[in-house]
Amino acid sequence: MSAFIRYKFQGEVKDVPCKSVLTIGRDRSSDIVLPDLHASRNHAMIRRFSSGDYYLIDSGSSNGTFINGQRITTPRQLKPGDRIRMGHIEMEFHQTAEEAISLDTLSLQDTVISDTPEIRQITILVADIRGFTTLSEQVHIRTLTKLMNSWFHQVSDAILAHGGIVDKFIGDCVFARWESDRQPERTVLQALSAAARIHKVTRDLNKTFTEVPEPIRIGVGINTGAASVGGQDNSALGDAVNIAFRLESATKLLGTDVILSECAYRYLPGDFVASRRKHLRIKGKRDPVRICMLDFAEVDQVLDTLRVEVAE
Repeated sequence: MSAFIRYKFQGEVKDVPCKSVLTIGRDRSSDIVLPDLHASRNHAMIRRFSSGDYYLIDSGSSNGTFINGQRITTPRQLKPGDRIRMGHIEMEFHQTAEEAISLDTLSLQDTVISDTPEIRQITILVADIRGFTTLSEQVHIRTLTKLMNSWFHQVSDAILAHGGIVDKFIGDCVFARWESDRQPERTVLQALSAAARIHKVTRDLNKTFTEVPEPIRIGVGINTGAASVGGQDNSALGDAVNIAFRLESATKLLGTDVILSECAYRYLPGDFVASRRKHLRIKGKRDPVRICMLDFAEVDQVLDTLRVEVAE
């Protein structure tokens, strides 16, 4: 999908294409320069992910960024027709299907086929900030916005660095996936490595944002299984995805950092997970799901072990 931002400046309507990162602010180096003292120098950005989704990210502006009249504190996925306001300037987000290179029947048919969801084996990671509602009540909205957007930026980089795809952001949660048809054991290692990196990112934010009253922590769920991938938003859907979200939620109840399903932890050293296995009842599942619970210190240990084995 291609996208652009439409806004009016000095009576003229302007359309600015959205590239991988589009910067918006009062600073003259911005892709869209806002001639408004109510806008911050580096006000916001629009970032495109590999899924084809575009997210609007406030950069910690003084007066906020609004979508359809609502101020955002976390990256928000843009939908066609969304109205964006920064200072006194209003813009509109547009997204259209890319034009086919050729208009013959075969090319059109190929385009339709490529948009059809496919069943694929994937490894799923879901990471969520603990107690975000309480955090949002205790921290000034400008600080919260800066903190969350720093977290999302670094989390995205961590997932991409370990070969994953950011499927989407949902509030204070990130949902990522790895294609695992050929080397599922490798994708579990990559997902665990990404989880360890996200933990470090979160821990470092506690040092940067000292005004936050309590340490920021995350919970992570990891699962491997079949999912429907594709469609208009190129997202993954299915039971395997639902289980990953349930596993993340269970980290709060069970007091652990990371929970892996049996489909994922079977690729970890057997002697390491033997004492860490349990059964978990998940809503909508008739039988309990076998899981492995790890804290982040144990994640580092298992990653060190696996990397040695891979090297040998």
